[in-house]
Amino acid sequence: MFRRLLTLDQAKKLIDDLGLVALGSEEVSLREAHGRILAEDIVSSLDIPPFDRSTVDGYAVKAEDTYGAEENAPVYLKLAGAVNVGEPPTVGISRGETAEIVTGAQIPYGADSVVMIEDTEQKNNIITILNAVAKNENIMRRGTDIEKGETMLLKGQKVGSREMGVIAATGRAKVRVFLIPSVAVLSTGNEVTEPGRDLPPGRIYDINAYSLMGAVFESGGKPIHMGIAPDEEAQLRETLEKALSLADVVVTSAGVSVGPKDMLPQTIDALGKPGLLFSGIAVKPGKPTTMAIAGRKPVFSLPGHPASALLMFHLIAKPVIQKVAGRDSTEINTVRAFAGKRMFSAKGRRTFVMVNIDRDRRDRLVAEPVETGASGAITTLAKADGYLEIPENLQFIDENDEVLVTLLSSPE
Repeated sequence: MFRRLLTLDQAKKLIDDLGLVALGSEEVSLREAHGRILAEDIVSSLDIPPFDRSTVDGYAVKAEDTYGAEENAPVYLKLAGAVNVGEPPTVGISRGETAEIVTGAQIPYGADSVVMIEDTEQKNNIITILNAVAKNENIMRRGTDIEKGETMLLKGQKVGSREMGVIAATGRAKVRVFLIPSVAVLSTGNEVTEPGRDLPPGRIYDINAYSLMGAVFESGGKPIHMGIAPDEEAQLRETLEKALSLADVVVTSAGVSVGPKDMLPQTIDALGKPGLLFSGIAVKPGKPTTMAIAGRKPVFSLPGHPASALLMFHLIAKPVIQKVAGRDSTEINTVRAFAGKRMFSAKGRRTFVMVNIDRDRRDRLVAEPVETGASGAITTLAKADGYLEIPENLQFIDENDEVLVTLLSSPE
């Protein structure tokens, strides 16, 4: 294995050339749409607001009837009736008349503005106007928020609380969203034990499955925990075949290096055509990363080291899961910072350095490498906010160089 390492760009191009697309869509109730990805543009079928409405409590008037009104020279108008919110007006306004109105109520026929109640006085059926208003003052005109036929939200947008409100404003109770891809997550190795069980001598708890399942959630997928497969070819193949039957994408960790028990590349190559896409990328960490296509389903086999597995998931697997989920696969969260110290690259390989972000005395964002001594150290997962990239042709990044840090999770 790894006789011919692809560059990261070559590996990504192979994936892009597959032409993977979103799985499909379904119609869900608006109550269930939060967090989903729109599979259609949302176009308003009506004007919003659907009628001219008052923005204040007061009196609907013809603006010209109030011209010149002030406290020392008020205007007197006859009260013609009242307009309640949620009801169509039953009164119209003629010259010299007014109608009582509340916030949100429909403007009655003949009126073109509203005088705020604090600028009026009432005695019997006579309303004293103490302040003049201009035409359209204190009125929201029909369609001034959203016009009928206007595109309000775009296909591919994530539905959050604001988007739900916008959709509800059109009166829609259902919306079409992309299907959520199911992603089978499998750990391999005789040394791995499921959390919650006693830890036998010489074993470690399964870290990767849980960090990768969290990453699947963050990418827009639904993880399926397949447990731990031992380093035995028949059982490994059986578990992988089950994973492929249950999920749209499969992600495994460990078993992709060059040891005698590392049999994943040849096993996934035999699962279905076209088989192995690549096995080995010229990066550090993460060189053993492998990918195959089995029956049109992507299978990613990541390194066993927890930090390496999570990094390669973000670089290789996450964009694919986002794409089949209907999300923008180019959307990444980055911040600019300054290097806290000199960081070296691995000769001939694109190098990724896990870093945490802090502010220095000058209030600058500073990227400090997470000192672990090994790509598998657990502290890397706990301390790292993201990673920075050192190109193949660069020996090092110097202290105080400006760097671009890709965040491992979205900022709150």
